Amino acid sequence: MSRYVLIPDSFKGTMSSETVCQIMAQAIRRFEPAADIVQIPVADGGEGSVDAFLTALGGEKRGERVTGPLGKTVDSFWGVLSGGETAVIEMAAAAGLPQVGNTPDAAGATTYGVGELIRCALKAGCSKIILGLGGSATTDGGCGMAAALGAVFRDEKDRAFVPVGGTLHKIRRIELEGLDPRLQKVEITAMCDIDNPLFGPEGAAYVFGPQKGADPVCVEMLDQGLRHLSKVMGEQTGRDLENRPGAGAAGGLGYGVEAFLGAKLQMGIETVLETVRFDQVLQGADMVFSGEGKIDSQSVRGKVISGIAKHTKAAGVPFVAVVGDIGDGIEEAYRQGVSAVFSINRLAIPFAKAKPRAREDLRLTMENIIRFSRVLGSGRNA
Repeated sequence: MSRYVLIPDSFKGTMSSETVCQIMAQAIRRFEPAADIVQIPVADGGEGSVDAFLTALGGEKRGERVTGPLGKTVDSFWGVLSGGETAVIEMAAAAGLPQVGNTPDAAGATTYGVGELIRCALKAGCSKIILGLGGSATTDGGCGMAAALGAVFRDEKDRAFVPVGGTLHKIRRIELEGLDPRLQKVEITAMCDIDNPLFGPEGAAYVFGPQKGADPVCVEMLDQGLRHLSKVMGEQTGRDLENRPGAGAAGGLGYGVEAFLGAKLQMGIETVLETVRFDQVLQGADMVFSGEGKIDSQSVRGKVISGIAKHTKAAGVPFVAVVGDIGDGIEEAYRQGVSAVFSINRLAIPFAKAKPRAREDLRLTMENIIRFSRVLGSGRNA
């Protein structure tokens, strides 16, 4: 009996990672009904991360009412994995762009609800928290989150307030003594697939502020506010974290979770592989399949396929990437451990026309790969 491991990313805007897993599994079972198939949908930290982890490892999704990005109470959620020790939180579930609709406010949005979700995980007794940093509507450097967990921010008149992007410049002192003591006993890992610093031309405000509704004047104000936050925190703690890769993720929340909570920033795929104990999963596997919407030169720089390839290469397991488009500069992927790359695009047509048939094209491509692998294995037609 063959053993397959399916660990795809989503095909952005087309198929979720869970859907890709299901289609791949169905194609395999057409030819090998008794195959042992392990499905691990990849979570990148954005929307769907909680569901992906729950699908892969089991557990429970819990609904909560928390403070939304614009200060109003919103319906949110988080997940606790089987065993009850690990919580999975999407910051976007409490402070995401979809929750602001047509009224984005980069200067006024808060991560306070993210802190409330973390507090729920602490109350539940979780000893590890995985926090996804994708899809934010905020640029507050994580100050709202920290305030919800007990940090106190004071202005020049010693008044306590909860900073947002537009008021970061008012911070004169930060009191961290009141942070929830349970944080000291929890390991927090923030999933982050970008390497932007906190501020500057490549920072949170300039790169991501415009998509959150910030005009050029607002972008400059937000950037200056993040600089000020970093200066105050640096003076108080002696730690300079603003240039850490990923500090600018989620409007500076990448900086905030490390500065305020001592979290570890880690590439999303590494978090997934570590959490599912991928090296153990690989034992006895005959083939690994992954995939994403497009593979190109960026894919070999620590992204999903690159991260998986390092492990499959070490284990000596064939690794096939099934993707939408194949870009230039992917030769490094083969050196990293990818055995072969296949595109599901069967016709040379625009994406708008290819999208409706993506599921069927994926199924047919997988069937062709399995047919051929069986020919190689048996020496005859499948």
